[in-house]
Amino acid sequence: MGRYIDDILQPGEKVLYSTNAHWVFYLPAIGAWMAALVLLILSRSTTIPGFILLCLSASAVAALAALYWTARAWFHRWTTETDVTTMRVVHKTGFIKRRTFEMALDKVESVDVNQSILGRILNYGDVTILGVGEGKETISTIASPLAFRSHITAR
Repeated sequence: MGRYIDDILQPGEKVLYSTNAHWVFYLPAIGAWMAALVLLILSRSTTIPGFILLCLSASAVAALAALYWTARAWFHRWTTETDVTTMRVVHKTGFIKRRTFEMALDKVESVDVNQSILGRILNYGDVTILGVGEGKETISTIASPLAFRSHITAR
């Protein structure tokens, strides 16, 4: 299965910049994997039989939650594409239920970037694109939002 942008390019149109959802979507999964590991280590370092069973059970639950969150974050990143071409901005999310946003570059009025402190440190943020007669679209938690903005506004 190819990328969505490759299927919709017009003749003479080229992709200038591609970005994706940031890896920060994996943070809940990382936290749950760490909790599962700590609980597993704790179960091996104690000699109280009831406590061992409790730690192993909690570790299994944390591992199942981590597995779910890992799969969910991976699927979100896999099904999300954000591109700037020579003619337009394209954003696609979803697999079966697909949602797309496209705006011609000459219709873009402003591009705003919103980053938290953690977003500045890890280089992710939300980008809001305001178009002339096109409306307003916010693309959440994308990697390298300033580079994305620069590719939209540089002509």
